[in-house]
This record gives sequence, structure tokens and C-alpha cells, in this order.
Amino acid sequence: MSKVTVVGAGNVGATVANVLAHKDIVNEIVLLDLKGDFAKGKALDSWQQAPIDYYSTKITGTADYRKTKGSDIVVITAGIPRKPGMSRDDLISTNAKIVTSVTKSIMKYSKKPIIIVVSNPLDVMTHAAYKASGLDASRVFGMAGILDTARYRAFLATALDCSPKDLQAVLMGGHGDTMVPLPRYTTVAGIPVTELIGKDELKAIVERTKKGGGELVKLMGTSAWYAPGAAAAQMVESIVKDDNRIFPCCARLTGQYGLKNIFLGVPVKLGASGIKQVIELKLNKSETKLLHKSAEHVNAVMKTFAKMKIS
Repeated sequence: MSKVTVVGAGNVGATVANVLAHKDIVNEIVLLDLKGDFAKGKALDSWQQAPIDYYSTKITGTADYRKTKGSDIVVITAGIPRKPGMSRDDLISTNAKIVTSVTKSIMKYSKKPIIIVVSNPLDVMTHAAYKASGLDASRVFGMAGILDTARYRAFLATALDCSPKDLQAVLMGGHGDTMVPLPRYTTVAGIPVTELIGKDELKAIVERTKKGGGELVKLMGTSAWYAPGAAAAQMVESIVKDDNRIFPCCARLTGQYGLKNIFLGVPVKLGASGIKQVIELKLNKSETKLLHKSAEHVNAVMKTFAKMKIS
């Protein structure tokens, strides 16, 4: 059994902690936030839910990084959320400083944790955590693809009037409008989705998926939290149970897909040691072109981060 720290007790962080507690697979969850009483309140509320929903995972709220000592896994959700009119990239100045500071504080009390980044802009914030942690890249990665494929599959389930349980999909690239959903790798109970839905309708769903986060920001005035929180918790579960689940995650590439020194969404095998394998699919020319275009966008944001000279 493991100790998990979730940094940031806002909507996403609190959801990660709550969903993970319901899975009942870890001994302790520490919910950390600079607003200590806020984190304590969220943690206490979840703990009072335990007798109702039958889980034993202890949840502690704090503002003290010393309470995170010995964490096996750390989920970073800290940062300001998107607001209407903001892109993920608009968040970089503030969130890069937050993620860097959080990572360094975590590393003071935990020797070799696995770090999952949820803060936006996701791909660059994952790089920031990797740089600040000094850990191997197999232990620092981002949550994006699981959320994006979930949105894609949910939209398809609605269009096909079928259970989302039967949908499987692969999505790659940066977390944003340049993400690359792959209809060729999308199936419904093993049936290629292209046999069940028209080309134009499928294209519209792909485009809606790319802007899925923005759609929710427009509706609610802030970023989503139920699905992102559940997605991060699912990653933690695969690590704790050493399930070797195949998930699309934001991982550091070292030549795969013709890309180097960049964090980008790709399918990986996720287990007890973190990323055990980056899976390299045989993309066609069109798919490769879209992936490299997405990488170009991430690199452009990376240049902005580099100019900030955060250390």
C-alpha cells in the first residue's frame, strides 16, 4: 500500500483525492494546499464520506510539506485554472513558477516519488516538473491523454447511442487544440468506429474533442474537474497495482516518432516504476504530420518557458 500526495485542494485536486479514496488501494492521501484550512476541510469532508461509501483510505489536509514525507506518488494540480477567453498557454507565466516551486518542495521530503502533472499548459508544466525534480523521465509524466480520449469516447458513445464502456481509442500530441485523435485506432467492442459512423460526423466529433476543455470553460466559467480528477486517479491506480495499463500520457520522447527532448502525449505502459515503455505506433504520413505539427506548437510554448529562466 502507498502514500499519495495531491498538491492543490481545488476542484481537480479534491476530486483526485476523493476518487482515489473510493478505490481503497492506498493507505494515506495527503491533500496539500497553501490554504491549509481549505485542504483540511476538503479532506475531512471526504473522510466523513468513508463510512457511507465503505472505504478506509485516510485523507489528511495540510499546508505543511513535511506531512508529505515519504510519498510514493505525487499528483500536482496546483495552479490557476482557465477562465473564459484564456488559452492553456496563457497560464504559463504563473503556473510554471508554481509547479517548479511545488516540485522542489516535494523533493525535500520524498526521495524518489513518481510525479503526475495535471497543471496547464500540461506538456510544458510536465517539463518544468521534470527539470525541477532531477528524477528520471520515467517517473515524471503528465495526465492529458486519458482525459482527452475519455471526452472523445463520451462524444462517440452519445452519437452511437452505446455504452462508453465498449469504446477504446488512442489520442496523441499536445494537450490542446493541436491534439491528434486517431480514428484508425478507435473501436467499439472491437469494431472499427469507421464502420459505425459517417465520415463527416466522426470529423465533427474529433474537432469537438480538440476543444473539449474550452467548451466546458465556456459553460461553467472555469476548467473541468470530475473527468480530469478521475483520469489522474486512474493513473495512480495503475501504478499502485502495477497493472501495466496502456494509457496515452504526456511523456518525454527520446527519438520515438522522430521527436526528441519534448514532452508529448503518446501511448505508454504504466506500472509500479512509472512509465515502463513508450509504445511507438506505426503512424501513416497524415498522422505523423499532425503529430509533428502538434509538437511544433508545444515547442513554441517551451521557448516561452525557456525565456522565463525559472530555476
